[in-house]
Amino acid sequence: SCSYQRFVSCYRCFYELQPQLTRSIYDQFISQLQASIKEEIQEVKNEGNLEGLFSSLDKIVEEAKDREEPAWRPSGIPEEDIRSTLLPYLLKHRSYLRRVLREKEEGNRKLAESVLAGRDSIAELQQLIQARKQAWQ
Repeated sequence: SCSYQRFVSCYRCFYELQPQLTRSIYDQFISQLQASIKEEIQEVKNEGNLEGLFSSLDKIVEEAKDREEPAWRPSGIPEEDIRSTLLPYLLKHRSYLRRVLREKEEGNRKLAESVLAGRDSIAELQQLIQARKQAWQ
């Protein structure tokens, strides 16, 4: 195996003298390393109550199987994570603000029309007053 070849390259002098013993040492080393790793994993599981967490994670995964869209996952780049979270909200808010702006502009347009109509009626009344004043004199 590739792992054994790396081990042999590190201990080449020893391997050249006793290849079977080198293989035996390698096998023992690997089995002890695997046992140690499994023991460490079990300790972490016990200390952190990971069994309960794994159970709840499995439950979440089962519930999410029916969903069409994938669940959000962090990318590891904070800027992209914030952008992906905030962008939909900000786009929706911009759309809302544009709609409000259009409504306000429409209201202002109607008010401006009514002001102009009022000015026109005032001008007509002033002309009427002026004409009656001249006619009376």
